[in-house]
Amino acid sequence: MSTTINVEGMSCEHCEQTVEEALRGVGGVTDATADREAEQASVDGDADPDALVQAVEDAGYTASA
Repeated sequence: MSTTINVEGMSCEHCEQTVEEALRGVGGVTDATADREAEQASVDGDADPDALVQAVEDAGYTASA
């Protein structure tokens, strides 16, 4: 299953990496890819969307499912 979440505040490649690492730390995530230009992250796995949003927000970005 793939989930897309909206992420605001990414301005560079390091930001994308930070978001990806935060998402990969959520249980059930098998892979995550962030795109600062699209302001989105794509997540593979069966993680709870609310947990994904929380992980991104804990990393310092604004997110919504």
